[in-house]
Amino acid sequence: MKISHKLGMIALVAVTATVLGACGSKQTSDTKGKTDPKHSVALVTDGGGVDDKSFNQSGWEGLEKWGKKHDLVKGVGGYNYAQSNSDADFTPNINKLIQAKYAMIVGTGYKLVSAITKASKANPDTKFLIIDDVVNRKNVASVTFKDNEGAFLAGVAAAKTTKTNKVGFVGGMHSEVIDRFEAGFRQGVATVNPKIEVDIQYVGDFSKPAIGQSLASAMFNNNVDVIYHAAGGSGAGVFSAAKNVIKSKKVWVIGVDQDQTAEGKYSGGNLTLTSTIKGVGTAINKVADAAMDGKFPGGKTTVYGLKENGVSLVKGNMSADAWKSVQEYKQQIIDGKITVAEKPADLK
Repeated sequence: MKISHKLGMIALVAVTATVLGACGSKQTSDTKGKTDPKHSVALVTDGGGVDDKSFNQSGWEGLEKWGKKHDLVKGVGGYNYAQSNSDADFTPNINKLIQAKYAMIVGTGYKLVSAITKASKANPDTKFLIIDDVVNRKNVASVTFKDNEGAFLAGVAAAKTTKTNKVGFVGGMHSEVIDRFEAGFRQGVATVNPKIEVDIQYVGDFSKPAIGQSLASAMFNNNVDVIYHAAGGSGAGVFSAAKNVIKSKKVWVIGVDQDQTAEGKYSGGNLTLTSTIKGVGTAINKVADAAMDGKFPGGKTTVYGLKENGVSLVKGNMSADAWKSVQEYKQQIIDGKITVAEKPADLK
């Protein structure tokens, strides 16, 4: 009996250590708070990481707020995250969190849809949440956003701000999600002034800021003076490129997913024009609360747009005229007077 008990304890410690090993360096188990294994939640990032100042960070901060709201421990039995440094980490990270018996596992981003689909089939008693894609299974809740609506407003802001009539868009990777950003932005620009040129470039990755910087630098050198990025961690390079030229010419960057005003600070000012906000953290918080209340929306897809306040645009450093136009177009979208395209191919 004693030997069996010791082996069980060793196995528990091994699983716990494995899960904590999957977490980022900034994340450690926290003894403050209580454990509630039946309602515990863990998040799996995509390649951008929880400190990408964008999509993943928004999700993690939302889960942190949820955990603290319920006085839960940060670690096994409470709330946690597993850092993915590449796509190959998705399935191992999910499996480690399943082994640690987290009640709900969140996949942040469409790139995790395959791994979440397989894991949900193999583990029907575990709840899953996929962000930015849909998995039609009873133990999976799906959340998507009308990113094109927020991006449309970013296009309005860019068009009302540019002095050169040249603006740019830097995307992370081609996908249905980033297509929505590109389509909405281009439509917003064209609605204000169809003569404005829009330079479209893609990094091919969400975690390569050096490439983002190179693409943005080329745009600025070609007289583009406003760039909107939807590139996750690669977007940091767009801000770097802007800071390198700000002393010689006035340029702006439009941030994404979170208010990225802080990323635009430089000696003498701030070059973040505005940011599109995506309620990833709020969505995770709501689904986690629903699961805790026995109302987990498994098998359902929830869509957040401007009307639901799931996407928005902050005023930032926009002029009063630009902000007024943004508010007018926002209301037209909410009222159904403007339909925003979801694919670049749908633009006239």
